[in-house]
Amino acid sequence: MNAITINLNSIKMTDEQFYELCQNNRDLRFERNVQGELIIMPPTGGGTGKRNFDLNLQLGKWNEQKQLGICFDSSTGFKLPNGADRSPDVAWIPVNKWNNLTQEQQEKFLPLCPDFVIELRSPSDDLKTLQEKMQEYLDNGTRLGWLINRKNRQVEVYRQGQVKEILNNPDSLSGEDVLTDFSLKLESIW
Repeated sequence: MNAITINLNSIKMTDEQFYELCQNNRDLRFERNVQGELIIMPPTGGGTGKRNFDLNLQLGKWNEQKQLGICFDSSTGFKLPNGADRSPDVAWIPVNKWNNLTQEQQEKFLPLCPDFVIELRSPSDDLKTLQEKMQEYLDNGTRLGWLINRKNRQVEVYRQGQVKEILNNPDSLSGEDVLTDFSLKLESIW
């Protein structure tokens, strides 16, 4: 099942209304692009869900040791500076960004762009759409992003101010200067 995009140009949904829509329909995953279109994403299958968990687990273990930031799973909404509402499969922000948010901001969709994101391509995901989403993250402040494409066993690495790098069948990925000393092992992801 593919994502469905609904044109809401005739309806101006506020951020609060969008948040309530998401809260009232927890079985669905919603995003909103910069044009205000509502994107309804189906739940993932078991294989993708397992791999998403593995990604979050690896990052979470590293973060628990380093205590450098806050990790988020795919159910977390981010209100990007361009106005889009996105939910990456995995996200991370430095602890100081979290501490600068009010309690209310921490409880709703976070009004910022993650410093680090991962998108894992599921069998039904359109690659071009995911690539555009990754570029949107960069344009809004993400410093490092990985688009993991299991179908081709490729990883597209997105870095602030640099051309996208494509890695073929890597064993691991480095968190570079964003996630110091983090290495994502891809064996369980492939």
